[in-house]
Amino acid sequence: MSRSLFGTDGVRGLTNTYPMTAELAMKLGAAAGRYFRRDQQDHRVVIGKDTRLSGYMLENALTAGFTSTGMNVFLLGPMPTPAIGYLTRSMRADVGVMISASHNPAYDNGIKFFGPDGFKLSDEAEAEIERLLNEGVTLAAPENIGRAKRVDDALGRYVEYAKTTFPRGLRLDGLRVVLDCANGAAYKAAPNVLWELGAEVVALGVAPNGRNINEDCGSTAPEAAARKVRETRANLGICLDGDADRVIILDETGKVADGDQIMGLIASMWAKEGLLQGNALVATVMSNLGLERYLNQQGIALERTAVGDRYVVERMREGGFNLGGEQSGHIVMTDYATTGDGLIAALQFLRAMVETGKKASELTQVFDPVPQILRNVRFAKGKLPLETDCVQAAIADGEKRLGMTGRLLIRKSGTEPLIRVMGEAEDEALLDAIITSICEAVESVA
Repeated sequence: MSRSLFGTDGVRGLTNTYPMTAELAMKLGAAAGRYFRRDQQDHRVVIGKDTRLSGYMLENALTAGFTSTGMNVFLLGPMPTPAIGYLTRSMRADVGVMISASHNPAYDNGIKFFGPDGFKLSDEAEAEIERLLNEGVTLAAPENIGRAKRVDDALGRYVEYAKTTFPRGLRLDGLRVVLDCANGAAYKAAPNVLWELGAEVVALGVAPNGRNINEDCGSTAPEAAARKVRETRANLGICLDGDADRVIILDETGKVADGDQIMGLIASMWAKEGLLQGNALVATVMSNLGLERYLNQQGIALERTAVGDRYVVERMREGGFNLGGEQSGHIVMTDYATTGDGLIAALQFLRAMVETGKKASELTQVFDPVPQILRNVRFAKGKLPLETDCVQAAIADGEKRLGMTGRLLIRKSGTEPLIRVMGEAEDEALLDAIITSICEAVESVA
C-alpha cells in the first residue's frame, strides 16, 4: 500500500497550505482515531506540540477529529518530541501525536504519530491511516463521542524521567552550561533538568512567541550560543532544535561537535562498559567515513541505513542494537527513549565530562573527519531535478573524477523541497569543485 501524504517523518508542509490545513488535520485525526479505536473499549490519545503559533490551530483540529471517532484526548501542551514517545507509553495511550516541523522555520508545521509502544508508526500503519482518510471515516454515535482534557503535570513527568537517565551518584555542580532551546518545545524542560542536576544554566532561546522557533538559534544556527559560551567562559554549550529530538555540542571555545562525534563518544564509552548491544552503532549513509574508521579501530561495527531517524530505529529494533542516530544530531538510545532525544543525549555527554574530568574539547573530537561538503539546493514544486539529463551527467562526471578516493550522495529531502548534495574525499579542493558543479546543474533546472 503506497503513501502520498506521509513523508519520512510524518506529514509536513507550509501552514494553511495542503496538507497542513485545519481541515486535513481534522480528517487525519479522525482516520487515526478509527485506525486505533477498533472496538468499543476506552481509548486515549496524547497530543503534544512545539511552540509554533499554528500549533493551536492544528491541536484543536486534531482533537475534533479524534473525539469524533470516540477517542479521549489528553492535551500535553508544548513538549519535546521524545517526551511524547515516553508519555504515550507511560500513560498507556493507544496513540501519541506530536505537532511539530522540527528544525524547519515557524511557517511550517507537521504531524507525526507514535504507536502504543512509543515508537513512530510503520510505513504500513501510515498507509492504512491514509487509506481511511481517503475513503472516509465512520463517526462515533453521539453517546460515544470522546472527551478532551489538558494534563497539567505532563512536563514534570518528563523532567523527572530525563533526570533518571543520569547516574544517581553524579552531579553537575561547578559546570556552567550554555543551553540553547531554539525557542522551541524544550524551553521549559531542558533548563529545569540541568539546573536540578546542579549545573549553572545560561539559557538562550527560551522566549518563544509563536514565530521565532529555530530563528537564528538552536542546533541549526549555533553561532549565538558559541558567542555566549566564550563570553561567559562556559564549560560547554548544548544546542537543541525546535522539537528537541536533536542536539549538537559546543566545546569551551565554541567549536561545534556534530552528531557523528557525539555518537562516536557514546559508542566508545558504552563499549568499554559492556553496554553497547550488538557491539555496533547504527547510523545513516550521511555519517562521516572518519566515524566508521574510528569505530572499526575499536572493534565496533557501523551499520548504515537510509537517511531518516525512522530507518535508524527500524534497523536498531531489527538487530537488537541500542545506539544509533544521525550526523544532524538525532541520537537514539533505546535504553532510554524510543526516538532521538537531544536532552538525554546531552546528559550522556555531561556524564562523560563528570566521570573523566576532561574538558569538552577533549571529548568532542574523538575522530578526525574525512573532508565532507553538504549543500542544499531548493527547487520549485512539481520539479524533478534529479531525473534530468544534465544533473545525471554532472553526478556521473563527479563520480568518475572521484574514483575510489571518495563518495557522493545526492538525494531529495524527505521533509523540505531541497536537493541535498553531499560528498566526501581526502582532496577537499577536488571535492568542492565537484559539489559546485552538481549544485549548478541542479539550480539550472530547479
